[in-house]
Amino acid sequence: MSGTFALALGPARSSVLPARFAQVPVLAAVALLPWLAVLAVCHETPWVVLDLTEFAALLSLDALLRRRSPAALWAGAAVALLLTGDALADIACAGPGHAVLAALVMASCIELPLAVVCLRLGRDAAVRG
Repeated sequence: MSGTFALALGPARSSVLPARFAQVPVLAAVALLPWLAVLAVCHETPWVVLDLTEFAALLSLDALLRRRSPAALWAGAAVALLLTGDALADIACAGPGHAVLAALVMASCIELPLAVVCLRLGRDAAVRG
């Protein structure tokens, strides 16, 4: 491994996520489908495109994890970036009051924790690979 790449990964640790976490990307992708339908019915095209991109990235990460590919590192990083951007955009575009509160709750309870799990899954796959 090159020095720069090893720094990006951080020190190799023996603590990897439990095996059950490997199912998180595909479960998150499936859970995204009803929300995509709601957005499509409401003609929220930009959000549909963003969420479809997240859907595809989550399934790609799942496929790479199943193959135990070192490329899962990059897919995990891409998913984390998409989810973090989505969370920030939701907060920035939310109206005052309950809307911004809902965006903050979604970001802190769903989107950002999912981003961290996907990033860790990708890193763990790269460390093992």
